[in-house]
Amino acid sequence: MNLSVGAILLYSVVGAAISIYLPFLVVGYARARVGYDTAAPRALFEKLPDYGKRATWAHQNSFEAFMVYAAAALMAYVTGVTDNLAIACAIAFVVARVLFSLFYITNIPIARSLMFGIGTACTGTLFALSLIHIQ
Repeated sequence: MNLSVGAILLYSVVGAAISIYLPFLVVGYARARVGYDTAAPRALFEKLPDYGKRATWAHQNSFEAFMVYAAAALMAYVTGVTDNLAIACAIAFVVARVLFSLFYITNIPIARSLMFGIGTACTGTLFALSLIHIQ
């Protein structure tokens, strides 16, 4: 299958959206282990094991990163960016965000920070390619 750059950009937005909820699976598991209270789900946070707390933070950070990335990827799509660098950034962002969550949950801070940096660089690169392309 030979996808266009535009298709890869759009699929990466879907992949990034899915990656938001991967850490939440771990949060759900942790909540089930301590006894989930549907009347006060946020009050349960302090009772979660450390990996559950980190999974919650990874989930929250994923929302934050997604908003900016989606804007960058959609901007590249709308401006018609066709660079191979855009493909690399789209794929690398999704992979980096999945690994970010994994490293966050397993408490490997240096690797988590590296994945955050890669994701941020990919987002910035897509913005830059878009701005260069419209000039």
